[in-house]
Formats: sequence, C-alpha cells, structure tokens
Amino acid sequence: MEIVKRPHAQNLVAWAKDHPRALVLSADLTSSCEADGFREAYPGRFVSLGMAEQNLMGFAGGLAREGFLPLVHTFAVFATRRPFDQVAMSIGYPNLPVRLLGFLPGLTTPGGVTHQAIDDVALMRAIPNMTVLECGDATEVESVLDVADGIGGPVYARMLRGEVPRLFPARERMVLGRARTLADGDDLLLVSSGICTEAALRVVPLLRARGLAVGLLHVSTLKPFADPSLLEALHRVRRGVVTIENHSIVGGLGSAVAEVMAEAGIGVRLVRLGLRDEYAHGASRGYLTREYGIDALGLVDGIEQVLGVDLGIAAEDLAAAVLAEGEVPNLDVRAAKPEDL
Repeated sequence: MEIVKRPHAQNLVAWAKDHPRALVLSADLTSSCEADGFREAYPGRFVSLGMAEQNLMGFAGGLAREGFLPLVHTFAVFATRRPFDQVAMSIGYPNLPVRLLGFLPGLTTPGGVTHQAIDDVALMRAIPNMTVLECGDATEVESVLDVADGIGGPVYARMLRGEVPRLFPARERMVLGRARTLADGDDLLLVSSGICTEAALRVVPLLRARGLAVGLLHVSTLKPFADPSLLEALHRVRRGVVTIENHSIVGGLGSAVAEVMAEAGIGVRLVRLGLRDEYAHGASRGYLTREYGIDALGLVDGIEQVLGVDLGIAAEDLAAAVLAEGEVPNLDVRAAKPEDL
C-alpha cells in the first residue's frame, strides 16, 4: 500500500495557485495542520489568529463577505465544539463559503478528551447550510478542496495528516454525495467512513470466505445524506447493516443511516459501531480503536451481533488478511497491550 506523506501540505500549495482569492487562516497550529508550506509560498495570503477560535470564525465570515475564500486550519475539536455559536451565526446562518478543515478527528490523536473530536460530525450536521465531508485516505485528502470549491455555502471537512495510506486510486477522486461501492453483496451491508474503511476492507474477504455475500460502502459525504446508491443497497440487504465510524454513534454516520432506514421503512437489524455515549482517554491510535471497538476486530464483533453466529475470525486472521490488490496495510489489529499507551 502506498503511504503518502503530508498529502494536504503538497496539495494545498498547488491548489492555491489557481485560486487567488483563497486565504489560509490558522489558530496557532500551522505546521500541525500542514499549512506551513502555504505560509511560505503565499505569505500575503496567510493569517494566524492565535488560540482564539471564536474570533477566528468571525474573522473568516467577514473575509468571506468581502469575496475571499477562507480556509480555516485547526484541529477538528477546535473548529467545531469550542466556537460552535460563531460557526453557526457568523458562517452557517449567512451561508458563507468558509472551508473549515478539521484535523485529528475522533481517536486519531492521543491527546485525550480535550483534543478528540468525537461529536464534531453531529454538531456540524445540525447547522443549516453546512456541508459535512470526511476524508478516508490520501486520494480524498488530495481532492476534498476541489469538492468544497463546487459548494456555494460553508463546508466542514474531517482531514487526515502525516503519513496517510492511499486506499483509492489517485484518479478516483472524492465525489460530493456519492459513496464508494467497494464490495457488492446482499446478505450483509457494511457502511464505513474515514479511517474505519481500512479495517472494513480487511474484514470483507474473510466474510466472503465464509460464504457471506457482503456489500461495503465508503461514505465521504455525511451531509447532505441522500445518496441513491446507499438507499438501493439498504433495500436489497437481507440480514442486516453494520456502520462503523471514528465518532460517537450519536449524530454521526450511524445516526444518518438509521434515519434513512426509518424513513424508508427498511426493517433489517442495524448495529452502529463507534463511541457509545462516552469519552475516550489518551493513548495511541491503535490502542484506542481496539479499546472502543472501531478496528477490524470490533467490526467482526458487530457483524456477529447482526448475524447471531460466531464467525471464528481471530486477531491473527485479520493481521494476515490481504486487501484487494494483494497489499497488506500497516494496520495494528493486535490486542491492545500496556506498552501501546
């Protein structure tokens, strides 16, 4: 599997060349949000407002009213929970084209509750006019700015940073409102988003080897949530649906799928995997995803709940699982150990 180093940093500078009205706003996290290259390339288009996120959002709204395209760079929790009222009133209510780029979503940070955005999707989905996107690999990080550029109002995007795997070919870019169909099957439907798709890709071949026809949809548009391919897949599924997300099960992907199923009268069982009305604690990503059941082994547990059977899939099986093109991702699915803390 290809691992891309700092994909947003590379893409942002190239993208900005053709978007002269784009400005980057930082909240004292410039290099941590991979905006340092932009600052060096376009110093006159870069503004650092320090650790004052409420002011940052009002400033971004004012710039947008003057015809600029503000790209706010900060951690996901500081783009959503801390300045929620300013985002709603200064950006969402006037329907301004501000791009909120939230890094370290969910359990991708060891920083504990102050830095873990486990409710950001729920908060942003609740704001009228707001489009909510989530990147699941390097290809989506590299294409999310183009997707946002086609949207007239505000956009919140969950971003990945650092060393990011490329799960999808570079030419197969993110498309607004369209899930990626990664596997077809009508016995069971898996719906994943963000970093959880890598785990789902590992589980699918093991399920197929046990005779299950499994579908897998990767969702990158969390609002609006009206993809006809998802509804079609939900109508076809026979035994149940499992959602898996790097977020609370309240208000995120699982809630969105439940809403669609309820409104369409789809009566199969749904199991939602994510944080269950709880806060996480500080630890490594591998430890946290195992502890809170959003890794490959946690997905197997959820599938067994839907099917009511023991599939006999162990952590060792998942560690040896191979993805579609014969590549094994660098994904730690071992049982969590104290040294992982």
